[in-house]
Amino acid sequence: MNIRVALVVLSCALSLATGFAVSRSGGSASPSAKRARPLIGLSMDTLKEERWLKDRDLLVAKTAELGADLLVQAANGDDTRQIQDIEALLSRGVDVLIVVPHNGAAMAKAVTLAHDAGVPVISYDRLITGADVDLYVSFDSVAVGEAQGRFLLERLKAKGPGKHRIVRIYGAKTDNNALLFKQGQDNVIRPAAARGEVEVVHEDWAENWTPENAKKIMNAALTKNGRGIDGVLATNDGTAGGAIQALLEEGLAGKVVVTGMDAELAACQRILAGTQAVTIYKPVSKLAARAAEAAFKLAKGRPVVVSAETDNGKVKVPSIMLEVVAVTKDNMDATIVRDGVHTAAELRGAVAK
Repeated sequence: MNIRVALVVLSCALSLATGFAVSRSGGSASPSAKRARPLIGLSMDTLKEERWLKDRDLLVAKTAELGADLLVQAANGDDTRQIQDIEALLSRGVDVLIVVPHNGAAMAKAVTLAHDAGVPVISYDRLITGADVDLYVSFDSVAVGEAQGRFLLERLKAKGPGKHRIVRIYGAKTDNNALLFKQGQDNVIRPAAARGEVEVVHEDWAENWTPENAKKIMNAALTKNGRGIDGVLATNDGTAGGAIQALLEEGLAGKVVVTGMDAELAACQRILAGTQAVTIYKPVSKLAARAAEAAFKLAKGRPVVVSAETDNGKVKVPSIMLEVVAVTKDNMDATIVRDGVHTAAELRGAVAK
């Protein structure tokens, strides 16, 4: 499988913007050139979370709109099963493979299998590491972590001076994004700790991102520190929910600043209710649209223009990176409701109930 990356220079009035055009070259014509509708394979880590169900539905709808068919497999957090799913998709003759890896390093094998079959691979939202991935479509995960860290510090400073005690709940170690989120958080929290503004009293990784494991981490932090906790830097809404459940049981929910990510319905409801302070909104409708469009173009042998590269430990992967927004009670209507993620009735009706 050969992918060429050609440098394209785009000029505007006052500056030069550099982009990259990704296209397939070499080898025989793609199977989609012979079929009326391209066939795209989607291998997902899991469908157990609201976030990933939404991604799947959006990708299905967008590929259909473009004139392609999408085959979907979900591995439920099992690396072996995900490789088997990918083998099954390749046996069906997919033209392009989109992968949401459970373990970024483990899915390097999937890239090799796909390239041996002449199929390009798009790494979706999470980066596949150690492999010659053709395209990465995601959000700037380091920027997400930095946004979470900044928000937490600002809210803690608003509570008053002094050293604030915080708990950090990371995602799954197997997810490269979790490492990047932590990196972004570290960029903000470590200097603040050095200045004496915060103290990390407990931290741990939530296996598979589950709320249950996050709750165990929060329970351990409460056992160790009692009620002397000011903030929880939870990396996503699932881990935030687990932490908040532990805080509820101790009568501390709403008194401790808790962060999150993904704008899940339950998290947005918690923000309106006051038990969660913020969620980092990643507009997955835009992510799914860009990934589907890129897959369709690659299936047709057309170039995909990108503006960034991401080092995955082996190559610099051509990347499409989208922006994120910190959502609080104050801008919920202007972001989540406006974009149709959740309706006002869904948000406020459930809270009132």
